[in-house]
Amino acid sequence: MSENQLMLSDIENRIFTIRGIQVMVDRDLAEMYQAEVKRLNEQVKRNKDRFPMQFRFQLTNIEKNELVANCDRFENLKHSSTNPFVFTEQGVAMLSAVLRSDIAIKVSIQIINAFVAMRKTIANNQGIIQRLDGMEKKQLEIKN
Repeated sequence: MSENQLMLSDIENRIFTIRGIQVMVDRDLAEMYQAEVKRLNEQVKRNKDRFPMQFRFQLTNIEKNELVANCDRFENLKHSSTNPFVFTEQGVAMLSAVLRSDIAIKVSIQIINAFVAMRKTIANNQGIIQRLDGMEKKQLEIKN
């Protein structure tokens, strides 16, 4: 496997669906951008007009607990007094503008490519499921 494929799968493993939206957790993004979580969120607060709720939102206690239960690397969040923020694809794109580092730009492009690849995979799978449903219906009609 090439380095890009490894990177793509690593990114895809860090994309979660929360509230029906694909998002990435601030801690994962900070690690990928080689920045502190605190610094990342400070930059976002300084540029809050660039991050409306549909770009970035804070998890509820229930959502945080579910994330911790499903992903061992977030174990340290279990007793945290503040819930993490998550970023949508658009929020990730905006991060590269406010962080202004070469790494942020390169990583944001890779992350956006991963979001796009996942959307294509989901769309392809939906097409396959629809075809299987159609075949199943035809088989039932033939049997009757």
